[in-house]
Amino acid sequence: MWRSAILFAILLSVVYTRAYGSVSLDVETGGVFSGYNDVRIPGDSGTLISLSQELTTDPAIFVRVRLTYRIQKRHSISVLVAPLSLRAEGEVDRLVRFEGEEFPPNVPLKSVYRFNSYRVTYRYDFCRTETLKIGAGLTAKIRDASISMEGAQRYAEKKNTGFVPLIHVDLDWMFSQNLGLMLNGDALAAPQGRAEDVLCALHYRPSPSLHFKFGYRILEGGADVDEVYNFTLLNYAVVGAIVTF
Repeated sequence: MWRSAILFAILLSVVYTRAYGSVSLDVETGGVFSGYNDVRIPGDSGTLISLSQELTTDPAIFVRVRLTYRIQKRHSISVLVAPLSLRAEGEVDRLVRFEGEEFPPNVPLKSVYRFNSYRVTYRYDFCRTETLKIGAGLTAKIRDASISMEGAQRYAEKKNTGFVPLIHVDLDWMFSQNLGLMLNGDALAAPQGRAEDVLCALHYRPSPSLHFKFGYRILEGGADVDEVYNFTLLNYAVVGAIVTF
């Protein structure tokens, strides 16, 4: 699904470039590392288990693609495709109740944490000069998530698809002719949970239409409801490029 979405975003960039000439394509890749990933499913009766401390979560390679169309000088709309999948393995010394299944202690367990994110963002730039850009807006996020557990010839999986509104912020400061600092992200908190996805990066601009960026992204959040308890912290080492057509 996410591969088709990335292909659609690239094709859309070609169409809008020919029609308007005001499109940018932002591609990120690098490594993602699990901080904490605490899971209890169901949230009111499952076993609390850490996929990053009690099990071992391997780092993974990630890809994120964002297509931005500038409507006017200060208005823009962007589409983000951000697939993510992490695998964990290990053993725990107690019974694990997970999504209706019981996994005995001291048996090899495998878990797959999947969190694909699809977002549409509207942003208004309050300040837009040659050296400084400050903007804010709203993001509509669709999450396509699942957590699975496998072991002792048993398998259980919890899937979750839902809509989340987020607040978007963006800052881009060119402190020299070719070097700049960017800070942007989506975030929101509620009684049931929270979500933060923030990037801080240096970027190098060899030409007005091309930027290279190097930085750090933090993705943190989760939910505490009867159906599921899950809070996750992920650290990203980011490299990427932004091409403006």
